[in-house]
Amino acid sequence: MTGEKIMERISALGLDVGKKRVGVAGCDGTGLIATGIATIERISFERDVEQLQQLVEERQAQVLVVGLPYSMDGTLGFQAKQVQKFAERMAEALQLPLEYVDERLTSYEAEELIREEKRSPAHNKALIDRKAAALILQRWLDERRTKLRKLSLSPSQSLMTDD
Repeated sequence: MTGEKIMERISALGLDVGKKRVGVAGCDGTGLIATGIATIERISFERDVEQLQQLVEERQAQVLVVGLPYSMDGTLGFQAKQVQKFAERMAEALQLPLEYVDERLTSYEAEELIREEKRSPAHNKALIDRKAAALILQRWLDERRTKLRKLSLSPSQSLMTDD
């Protein structure tokens, strides 16, 4: 990624893709904070596209960030390959660039956040999916800021450039 591209403001959607639901997170234009914004109940791919297209338009998303469920040994198992297929089709349908983030343990982290809020993970699956999507997107945003630092630019200066 070029320094010019990194300096631009960014609006991204983060996805936690599951068999039954897709957790969706978004970030503000500064690209600092990720927030869970929706949970899509998976009915059909076409319906998934419709719902995500609406969010892309509302939030003017420029990139799709998808959590890839690597195995603990770092390999891509069956579920990760299914997520890749879905993500590639979705990125093509939405006409957005696609980036992956290692999502190992994000669902566990999301469940822990739910427990800290004194809620039951068993009764808050959709919320867990949104929180997991936010964790995925936040990892991507943090990695992006790290790239900024490596280019010797301050994040506040570079993220606020309107060029």
